[in-house]
Amino acid sequence: MKYILDTHTLIWFLQGNAALSKKAKSIIEETDSQKFVSIASIWEIAIKVSLEKIVLAKSLDDFLLDLSKTKITVLPIELPHALRVSKLDFFHRDPFDRLIIAQSIEENLEVLTRDSDFSSYGIITRW
Repeated sequence: MKYILDTHTLIWFLQGNAALSKKAKSIIEETDSQKFVSIASIWEIAIKVSLEKIVLAKSLDDFLLDLSKTKITVLPIELPHALRVSKLDFFHRDPFDRLIIAQSIEENLEVLTRDSDFSSYGIITRW
């Protein structure tokens, strides 16, 4: 299986937050599946840290170092992802989430998220 982590899923996993579901944690820790995180999530985290909308347990540098030690691959934004965003209905207005949704569709990835709006796009979500 192939999965993409929503931004909150990545944060909670790397920080050991109890809000992360046992199912999501188990999937992330599986060794026989591919896990991705969008570069858009990294960008979102960087923006929100700089605006003090989120506070990480570690510096952003250390957070990204922790990410680099996992088997989670950073997924770049490609032209088909951007094009797919333009074709999505507006069930979800958050631009970062819309890009994650587009990437999940284009790359055939299930999404690890607790955000129920994602399923409005006909994609498989797990939580």
